[in-house]
Amino acid sequence: MGDQIRPLQPGEYAPAFALPSANQEGTVSLASLHGHPFLIAFFRGLHCPFCRRQVGQLGGLQPALHAAGVETVAVINTPVERARMYFGHRPTPALLLCDQDCSTHRAFGVPRAEFLPEDSREQPAWPYRASMAQFEAARINPTGELPEALHPMAANPVLNAQDGFELNEADRAILASHPTQLVGHFLIDADGIVRWVQIEARDGPNSLSIFPNAAEMLAAAGSLRH
Repeated sequence: MGDQIRPLQPGEYAPAFALPSANQEGTVSLASLHGHPFLIAFFRGLHCPFCRRQVGQLGGLQPALHAAGVETVAVINTPVERARMYFGHRPTPALLLCDQDCSTHRAFGVPRAEFLPEDSREQPAWPYRASMAQFEAARINPTGELPEALHPMAANPVLNAQDGFELNEADRAILASHPTQLVGHFLIDADGIVRWVQIEARDGPNSLSIFPNAAEMLAAAGSLRH
């Protein structure tokens, strides 16, 4: 799989992939999903509390999406053994795939923020050539659970503590390797063609961890019937 320099767009074909599943036996590939529309979402690792919440939302939405003829797939940037341990205690009906290298994230063109050197004269262009000052100024509270809007890197430990979630060695390694990975949602039709795309924080770091809501995802699924 080659890296995309931008997210895949509606009308383009999804790239081939094969990933281990955390809640099924063996691997799942694009070929095995062919013939069935599916919503596939690419997340950061389990260290991200906002991603854990969105995976849970997808699981809750799975019956409605399934009724609309759409499979639900979540790709998590974490080793499969770690994901099996975590989701063994928090099962979900969504199909869980693991990509500890973010290779499919890159193949689908889900961005990861790259920061310009402090002395750079290049014009920032979030997220591909972001300024550290822009990121440092960001404040978020996307789920309303925080006492106030916080910097993204300060929000995570607050919610992890609230959840009783402790990062283990695998989580810390993923966070160190992929600290600026963004999240992307793609609706793929039965022929493997992208029909709908949502990329996190398109407008800048103040919209980090704002993901599509249930109504938006169901509307996208319903559009396949037309």
